[in-house]
Amino acid sequence: MSTRIIMVYSRFERFWHWTQMALIFALLFTGLAIRGVHQTVDFGTAVTVHTGCAIALIALWLLAIFWHFTTGTWRHYLPTTQGLWAVARFYAYGIFKGEHHPYRKAYWRKHNPLQALAYLSLKLMLFPAVWISGLLYLGYGLWGTAGGALWLVAAVHVLSAYAILAFVIAHVYLLTTGHSFVDHVKPMLTGQDEVDLTPAEEAYLRERGTIHGDDR
Repeated sequence: MSTRIIMVYSRFERFWHWTQMALIFALLFTGLAIRGVHQTVDFGTAVTVHTGCAIALIALWLLAIFWHFTTGTWRHYLPTTQGLWAVARFYAYGIFKGEHHPYRKAYWRKHNPLQALAYLSLKLMLFPAVWISGLLYLGYGLWGTAGGALWLVAAVHVLSAYAILAFVIAHVYLLTTGHSFVDHVKPMLTGQDEVDLTPAEEAYLRERGTIHGDDR
């Protein structure tokens, strides 16, 4: 293995990440306003902005799904048990004792096993739950004769949103652990990060002109 600083996150990944972040924060903010948690904006404005951001986010998700499958980057989200318990132990115990993170980022494996599992659960369960329930909510006029079903749709939508909020809080918290906050965020701004490369991966990247000489 050799350690190199290479381009890990493409322009689209960075665009997708930051746009998604902005839309999710806008949805959480307006969603809390709709539920009466705060009165920073009036109800009508909150509903309009919430609906617009939701449609934009769904479009972004569809574009991201297409991009992940056409580029093969969906493989980074495949869960694995290899190293999973070591990473889980680190976050539950070792991190508070100053231990080093047991996972080293690899070229074909950007996310550690726990990250991959969390992101996959987010994409396969929470996002679809909030997406489908939100669309059902918007289309209530088309199926609104289903008795108390609206209550169930609303409950799924709100619980899914709060679960996403919990994920966001945990995500931001983890950015403050280990390396400095700036070091954690920088790769998603520049696209470059330090990874471990196998000889085959290094040869592949040299052939593509991604790395040159002995720069590290």
